[in-house]
Amino acid sequence: MKAPHKNQQSALLNRLYDMKQKQLLQASQQADSLRYRVLSAEADAISEALKAIR
Repeated sequence: MKAPHKNQQSALLNRLYDMKQKQLLQASQQADSLRYRVLSAEADAISEALKAIR
């Protein structure tokens, strides 16, 4: 993978991960544990994608 493309992908995934963490924080303050589990799984998937491109 070319460096500029890799940097763009990394920046995008970082933004997605940050947004997902904010959603997780909001969900943790509510009673909907299914929503929290889904958001957590999505955050984990984004994190793994970030690890894969590094």
